[in-house]
This record gives sequence, structure tokens and C-alpha cells, in this order.
Amino acid sequence: MTEREAAAIPGDIRAQIRRISVILRVPELAIGVFGLAVLLLAGFFLPLPYDPIEPNPSVMMQPPSGSHWFGTDMLGFDVFSRTIASASRDIPLAAIGTIVAMAIGVPLGLLASSKGKSGERIMRALDAFQAFPLLILGIAVVTLMGNRIENVVVAIVLINTPRFMRLVRAEALSLRESRFVEAARAMGASNRRILFRHLLPNVTDISLVQFSLSAARALIVIASLGFLGIGVSPPDPSWGLMLQAGARNISSGQWWLSMFPGLAIVAAVISFNLLADGLQKVFSGRSL
Repeated sequence: MTEREAAAIPGDIRAQIRRISVILRVPELAIGVFGLAVLLLAGFFLPLPYDPIEPNPSVMMQPPSGSHWFGTDMLGFDVFSRTIASASRDIPLAAIGTIVAMAIGVPLGLLASSKGKSGERIMRALDAFQAFPLLILGIAVVTLMGNRIENVVVAIVLINTPRFMRLVRAEALSLRESRFVEAARAMGASNRRILFRHLLPNVTDISLVQFSLSAARALIVIASLGFLGIGVSPPDPSWGLMLQAGARNISSGQWWLSMFPGLAIVAAVISFNLLADGLQKVFSGRSL
């Protein structure tokens, strides 16, 4: 494309082209985006060969075949349909819970970076909170608040919020000694303005990287809770529930019940981690 042709393209389209070119130049970012896009598009829009919540007792426990690509389970559910349908539930749950955690954790992390005893008290309370194992905390939250899907999101928020707080606080403390912060302070900027006008834009990059890592962790928590029978209730599809059903039958040779949902979880977690690696490369300038 010549310079004259490039100049003729509207500015917003040129910006989109630049974003796409950055993604294509970073293999991890491209693979991560592609993997998540395939899973989500398949989960929401792929025409499923069978109803994922309607069992067919006449085809129970059939191995993979031309009519049932991933086989069927002990109730006659088509494993392929349920594996694909689970992507439209588990991945958005992980993303929503992590987005809320980031929206809460980033401002609190900035506030905790303020000088004084309040910031130290916040971090000491945070240390006590993080002493609990993540899965045990998730089980306790969902059990106490009720075995509903929205409470799984609450558990993810409680698990991931401290990670954003700690990361943002550490980054903000290192930025407080920067010249642009000193210049803003010399010009009479208030502490709140320094936090949210000058420091917040400079912790956005690292927060987005942490979002991808935390979403992968949230997906594992959702699957673990589903495996324990917490959160998503049958017959709604969920990768964790499918693993639970497969674990009971894997010793008798029905390997397909747990293999395919397990591979889907692995693919989604790897995609989130590759997305984090790619974003880190982009923000650090190594892809440019």
C-alpha cells in the first residue's frame, strides 16, 4: 500500500488496521485471541447437532462415532454438544467475575498505595484474606450464599480482587517517585487527582495482563467447583460437571466422557495465558 493510498483511509479504519497488525506480529497474542474467539463463537453461534440439555436414553454410553462425534454419556447427552455449549457459560462467567474484580481491585490498590496507616491496614487485612486456599474460599462462599451461578461470580471476585490490589499497589508505589508525579504534586494536584489522573493510566497495561492470568485462574476455579457439584446445576452444561461425570466412569473404559471437556478447559486456559504473554510483549514494546 502506497503512502497516498494509506492517507486516503479514514483515521478510525487506520487505527483498526494498526491494532490488527500488532496482533498478527505477536504469535502468542494472535493464538490466544484466536483460541478464545473460536470457543466463544462456537459456544454461542455453532448449530449443535443435539440439544445439550435434552438426554436421549436410547443412545447412552456410546463411544465417539459419526453420529456422536464425542460420544454420549450415561444419561444419553451428546458430549460434543455439551462441550461446545459449556464454552458459552464457563468462559463468560470467568471473564465477568474477573472484570468485576479488576474494577474493584485497581482503585483499591491505588488507594492502598497512599502514604499513611490506612494503606498498610488494607494490605494487612488483604494478607489475612489470602491465607485461605482459593478453592476452599470459593466453596465456602458458594455454600454460604447459596448454590447459584451468580454466587460463583461472587467467589471469583473475592478470589481475584486481592491480586489486582497487590499488583496495582506495588506498581503505584514505584511510580510515585517518578518525575511526572513530582511535577503534578508541585503544581498543586491533590492526592486523589494524582492517583486517578496520573497513576491510573500507567497501571492499565499491567492490569490487563493480570486480567488474562486471573481469568484463566477463574476458569479453573469454575471447573473445580463444577467437579465438586457446586455452582452450575444439572442439566445445564458445564465443563466441571462433565469432568465429574467422566471421573466416575473412566476406570471402566469410557475415556471420552472426561477427555473432551478436559481438553476444552486446557485450550481455554492456554488461550488466556497466551493472551497475557502477548499483551505483556505488546506493552513492553518488544513486538514493535
